[in-house]
Amino acid sequence: MLHGASSILMKLSKGLNETIQGISFQLWPPATTLITLLDRHRTSHPTPLSSLFDSCSVPHRRLRLLELGSGTGAVGIAAAALLGASVTITDLPHVLPNLQFNIAANAKILELHGGAVDAAALQWGQTADMEAIGREYDVILGSDLVYHENLYDPLLETLRFLLLGREQKVVFLMSHLKRWKKESAFFKKANKFFDVEVIHTDSPCNGSRIGVTVYQFVRKCNGGGKLKSDFT
Repeated sequence: MLHGASSILMKLSKGLNETIQGISFQLWPPATTLITLLDRHRTSHPTPLSSLFDSCSVPHRRLRLLELGSGTGAVGIAAAALLGASVTITDLPHVLPNLQFNIAANAKILELHGGAVDAAALQWGQTADMEAIGREYDVILGSDLVYHENLYDPLLETLRFLLLGREQKVVFLMSHLKRWKKESAFFKKANKFFDVEVIHTDSPCNGSRIGVTVYQFVRKCNGGGKLKSDFT
């Protein structure tokens, strides 16, 4: 097993103790689930992610990944190290210093495993931010994104930009721990534009009645709504 995943988590924890605290500065269970799946894939254990990443691989080019709502940047940094990928981690502007701190803290690990990470501001639904980030990614990642009801529509607008704006099929992987019934409204809206499939479920732990679920979002075969011309 690569030492990358465990070392990354240790360095992120150290960084968190030295920076501001808040929702974006904590490592939540859905992030840990994604990191664990990435690690298993890297060590050749079959996972629900294996066929996806194998199909996205292009000879002599790093995988290009984008992480939404990165918070600590744990998932994106781990993906870069474990997959040797080029990853852009994103969050609100005030979170960027923490993301940059954690990238720097793991620079040697990233270099050792051929990964690269950069951080950028992305406010969901904001056209200027979305266009600055672009669409040239193989896979989009996110963990614990569905928690504020007022963010459902901006998140979906961002996903429509990223997944419906290219002829190439792009996959969004979202790790999620259900907390409130109102979250079903997000998935109901998402199903209008995307085929949403459960690809992994953790067993409950730490006294929880439910485990973390990993969803795969892809555009519907009929387009699922607006395409590239609607975003240009």
